[in-house]
Amino acid sequence: MTNFDGIVPAIAEALLKRGYETLTPVQQAMLSPDLEGQDALVSAQTGSGKTVAFGIAMASGLLDGQARFGRAGFPLALAIAPTRELALQVKRELEWLYEMTGAIIASCVGGMDIRNERRALERGAHIVVGTPGRLRDHITRGALDMSEIRAVVLDEADEMLDLGFREDLEFILEQAPEDRRTLMFSATVPRAIADLARSYQKADARRIETAAEKKQHVDIEYRALMVSPSDKENAIINMLRFYEARNAIVFCSTRANVNHLTARLHNRGFSVVALSGELSQNERTHALQAMRDGRARVCIATDVAARGIDLPGLELVIHADLPTNSETLLHRSGRTGRAGNKGVSALVVPVNLRRKAERLLDGANVRPTWALPPTADEVLARDDERLLAEATLADPVGEDEAAMVERLLAEHGAEKLAAAFIRNYRASRSAPEDLVPVTVDPQKRPRRDREDFASDGREAPPHRESRPRDAFGPSRWFSLSVGRRQNAEPRWLIPMLCRNGQITKAEIGAIKMQPEETFVEIAEDGVDQFLAAIGPNKTLDRGIQVRPVKGMPDFSAPPKATRERKPYGERADAGARPSRPRFKDDMQKADAEVWGDAPRAKPRRDDWKPKGERPARSFTGDKPAKSDRPFKADKPFRTDKPRFDDRGPAGADRKKPRKGKSNG
Repeated sequence: MTNFDGIVPAIAEALLKRGYETLTPVQQAMLSPDLEGQDALVSAQTGSGKTVAFGIAMASGLLDGQARFGRAGFPLALAIAPTRELALQVKRELEWLYEMTGAIIASCVGGMDIRNERRALERGAHIVVGTPGRLRDHITRGALDMSEIRAVVLDEADEMLDLGFREDLEFILEQAPEDRRTLMFSATVPRAIADLARSYQKADARRIETAAEKKQHVDIEYRALMVSPSDKENAIINMLRFYEARNAIVFCSTRANVNHLTARLHNRGFSVVALSGELSQNERTHALQAMRDGRARVCIATDVAARGIDLPGLELVIHADLPTNSETLLHRSGRTGRAGNKGVSALVVPVNLRRKAERLLDGANVRPTWALPPTADEVLARDDERLLAEATLADPVGEDEAAMVERLLAEHGAEKLAAAFIRNYRASRSAPEDLVPVTVDPQKRPRRDREDFASDGREAPPHRESRPRDAFGPSRWFSLSVGRRQNAEPRWLIPMLCRNGQITKAEIGAIKMQPEETFVEIAEDGVDQFLAAIGPNKTLDRGIQVRPVKGMPDFSAPPKATRERKPYGERADAGARPSRPRFKDDMQKADAEVWGDAPRAKPRRDDWKPKGERPARSFTGDKPAKSDRPFKADKPFRTDKPRFDDRGPAGADRKKPRKGKSNG
């Protein structure tokens, strides 16, 4: 086995037992004699066998010339992965790879029982695999001794930095001996990874870039499927039905989207499981195991939960929500097309996110096939092809089946039996969805996103030639019930018209903004499609009403309700009526001279005087003192009337008068 030259015999025996005949480029690169004992920063395609690569690379240094490991004590190697699933997957890979060496491999991942992990470390382990947070916890508590570490491996280093594990990684690397060997594996090498490598790797560290990285995606067929924004879920259902993949994974951006799509597919009869960060470790383990043993065929997952997972036979990856960056696109797609197998990575691209999808694909150096999602007729036609290729139809009739076959043929005939077989076959599968037709040609790339393809010899895709606005051609005008006063702007009106009216930007001509309405010119070829798309109510988003305009609108005169009133003196009829006096009377004019130009609402009383000329006020206020009041002669004191009524003596019906005081 010349391809296995330089590998430890026990490791080579495990590879042969596993069925390996040749090594991948990254695995072969790690066997280079120049790399023996040196640090390395390796960038390789996702799914290229990086776990086996660093397993065979550090085997010679860990065994130190021995055929098998001795009694386990303090760990000799440490492998760090970003997520629990990836760490457990690395552990499984190393277990069969080091099976012949007698290595004891322990795991330290978040979400597992920390007491069991501590007892495993106390018993001893040769290799420890874990996540950054849990490994730091064990080091801090003194359960993980780093004094004997000979090699440290950082798998998916770029993802660990993206998840915020930089501080934990630096803490772990500082606790390891300085003479250790540090291997970093990453699908991409951004600046943060390069800085980390310079800080914690030796000066003579090697940078390895395999040929597979330069020519990525050879085993993955990329497809970008343009859909209406309201048809995303229906398009996903049709894709799952069209491909009928043994295993498929659908990526969503949020946990809420995962839960919603899981419920939708479950109601449609798909065997589906969810994988998100809100699930416990036990639930996530059961979900992955259901995918591996065939109990589930579709996994709905978020980016973080599905990072680094390896599902055997994964044939289809669907991006229900567009990834946030090109690196995430590569990592998502890398779940399929692994170890020489073929796979499909399909992006669901709403028509209003075409440019964003183009930027993501260009950043990942991916040239997909732009198309439309499978229609209901195409799905049914594909079902017929699979039915004709059904393997059970080629099997001979068994002895225990012959009698029943003859009886069925005699009672029902071959035609009815074939029809019943077809009905049962179709009833076992979910019915495809009828999609809204998309009028945009997916093969035509937007003009604004075109780039120079001459640098690498590629031919630019066809596009619609630009034309001046005065040569727009036959068109019709429409009025929108929104204007400047409602903050209307072309930057959000144009996408809304394209999205709701199923037209392209090239079919929109001039846009004339008015205070209360906006006039839009639409090409005559797209008017029928535009009117059919907006419906009989002629309503767009935000309740904006659309009204066809006959002929050319009048842009000079604003609507009557929006005219601004001019000052009275500037009106045309200003001289028709007498001018209104500024002051009502002389008193208001006097007030204006003292207080300013603004007349007072109520004139002062006639005896008003300025403050300096007012008489001094007494302590009783504005009223004169009591002693200064004039004597009221019209109401003198009455002395001629007695103080009591003298109408006879008091009797039974007469009260005795009250005795009064003398008036003298």
